[in-house]
Amino acid sequence: MWDGWMDFAIAVLVGLGVAAVVAVVAHLSLRIAARRQRWSEVLSRRSRAPFRSLLIAVALWAAVQTAFPDELWRSVIGQILTIAIIAASAWLLASLVLVVTDVALGRYRIDVPDNRVARRIRTQMLVVRRLAVAIIIVIGIGAVLLTFDSVRAVGASVLASAGIASVVAGLAAQSVLANVFAGLQIVFSDALRVDDVVVADGEWGRVGEITLSYVVLDLWDDRRLVLPCTYFTTTPFENWTRRGSELLGAVEMDLDWNVSPAAMRTHLHDVLEQTGLWDRRASVLQVTDAVAGYVRVRILVTAKDAPTLFDLRCLVREAMVTWVQRTMPQAVPVQRIVMSDATAASAERHITHDPTPTNDGLFTGSAEAERRASTFTNAIPIVRTDEGDERRD
Repeated sequence: MWDGWMDFAIAVLVGLGVAAVVAVVAHLSLRIAARRQRWSEVLSRRSRAPFRSLLIAVALWAAVQTAFPDELWRSVIGQILTIAIIAASAWLLASLVLVVTDVALGRYRIDVPDNRVARRIRTQMLVVRRLAVAIIIVIGIGAVLLTFDSVRAVGASVLASAGIASVVAGLAAQSVLANVFAGLQIVFSDALRVDDVVVADGEWGRVGEITLSYVVLDLWDDRRLVLPCTYFTTTPFENWTRRGSELLGAVEMDLDWNVSPAAMRTHLHDVLEQTGLWDRRASVLQVTDAVAGYVRVRILVTAKDAPTLFDLRCLVREAMVTWVQRTMPQAVPVQRIVMSDATAASAERHITHDPTPTNDGLFTGSAEAERRASTFTNAIPIVRTDEGDERRD
């Protein structure tokens, strides 16, 4: 009896020793390769733990299968170690997927001005990575279940009813599947990318994350707007960086008719020359309207991206307002009321009251009016004199 356990202990030690040797050799090989290739360092960092776990599980499984003395417990422990090998293998495969995508993403930087291709590759890589990891997990769970005899026994009946089950599952998870397919459509149609600047649901923000079910927008005020993927396939939205990040913005001002557009145009040129926010593509100052007592001046400027354009518009607006206040106070918009002679006379009549009472009223002027008046004056007769005045008896 003790000889069997001694043989098992020796088998475990030998297996762990072999696993340790393989792990050390792999580690040294990756360190040597990391001096010339970046992917070696990423592979070592991502896959070290799952690779060592797989080696230990395989070594223990081999020792149990070859030297474990108890036949009953050998199958139980072997079953557990088989599940551990499957889990470690799935973990290792998922880590390899992460290594491949990390290396690919490292070659495409998005912190550079012209990053449209990099943002497209990054978006597709992230979604493919999530999809691949999900598939590996599902396959791993299925492999673990198939290690049980009872599950394999019902496998035939499950496959026979797979058609009906798929229909029921599709109807039950219709919204989920719609979001998944919408996410794939968004990514591979290049309609939306990570770091795109968009206006969706009335909010301006930058795409921070795209998954298979939802999209996260990083709004300008540090809020996060989470929208389902189906929103971007069924609802119109603005993408300000679809083909490039350069934008054109407008600044509008309502000023008095005494303003000088030529002088404003000269000052605008001076303001733009002194700032690095302007990308020198376009600068226009035009009078677009002149009605209702105001002159509408529109300024068009360009910048390399949306945040820079917003800062540039604020800078130009403030500079022009300050300049108008300082150099052209007569151009500040005001409300005017013109008083003519007729208007003044009419105002005087409304202000000056004649203290002499008159008999002009609502119920005078005709016999019919006087009859109507009698119903309100208790039938007091109204006598008209020759001078046209009225008196009551």
